[in-house]
Amino acid sequence: MASTTPTPLDTAPPVTTSAGSTGRAGDKIFAGLSKGSGILLLVIMASIAVFLTYRATLALSKNEGNFLTTFDWNASANPPVFGIAVLLFGTVVSSIIAMVIAVPIAVGIALFISHYAPRKLAAPLAYVVDLLAAVPSIIYGIWGALFLVPYLGGLNLWLDEYMGWTYVFDKTQVGVARSLFTVGILLAIMILPIVTSVSREVFLQVPRMNEEAALALGATRWEVIRMSVLPFGRSGVISASMLGLGRALGETMAVATVLSPSFLISGHILNPGGGTFAQNIAAKFDEANEFGRDALIASGLVLFLLTLLVNGAARMIIARRKEYSGANA
Repeated sequence: MASTTPTPLDTAPPVTTSAGSTGRAGDKIFAGLSKGSGILLLVIMASIAVFLTYRATLALSKNEGNFLTTFDWNASANPPVFGIAVLLFGTVVSSIIAMVIAVPIAVGIALFISHYAPRKLAAPLAYVVDLLAAVPSIIYGIWGALFLVPYLGGLNLWLDEYMGWTYVFDKTQVGVARSLFTVGILLAIMILPIVTSVSREVFLQVPRMNEEAALALGATRWEVIRMSVLPFGRSGVISASMLGLGRALGETMAVATVLSPSFLISGHILNPGGGTFAQNIAAKFDEANEFGRDALIASGLVLFLLTLLVNGAARMIIARRKEYSGANA
């Protein structure tokens, strides 16, 4: 009777190619589709950059003012004079206010859902947070105009009285609360569910053995979070914050509904007025002529580059933290 013992040749693993594929048709098709998707994404990004650069060059070649330092926006004048100084200031300041308010609250909510709340409460609360991310921007804008603007007057007066010495909260003008401070609060509410959802999922991925080891050594729940959860999820929180910052930088309708546009820069964030890139483009695009649209596209190019720089800086921070963690492992 012949032996049926498998030979070494029969038990050898499938031969893989240099790219990690087993050589099967399905693997080749999937690898090709994946590579094509990546290349397509790069092509789309490059096409956007080329289009914005070309149209921006047409506008900047005829601009009579300094594009980076001019406060006015008169692209339809003869000669045209326009600049992004006010728009850059308003975009950066409102986004910083949103991040300062939203990120600590979002991390706290994510920790509560993942490590403190009972399961019967955690699941519905997580669903509500995720649902907030699906609310359209215009709904937030209407709510901000009808609720935040009228009811933030008292908070502005309190900040002016007790925090006016900081100069930032010194309210030198009397008017409704259509200011960068109000916009920052509204943007914080809008990015809160994004940062919370991503941070929650990262905290849930913390190895259970790490937490149990800390508890076995006598650590309290807060010490477990401080020594195990937060260090593990730091890069994820940074990524979540950058996602939220990306939405804050490019938010349009909500900001346009709440903010009183003006081309004046004031260090007092409680004063009405200001402007952002997205809000200015949305407000002026329909009424602008061909050259005016090129000027708006030039400001859009600056916003595009600003977003790329922010995301690039975030990737560098995450990479350095991973290298540091690997070196100390």
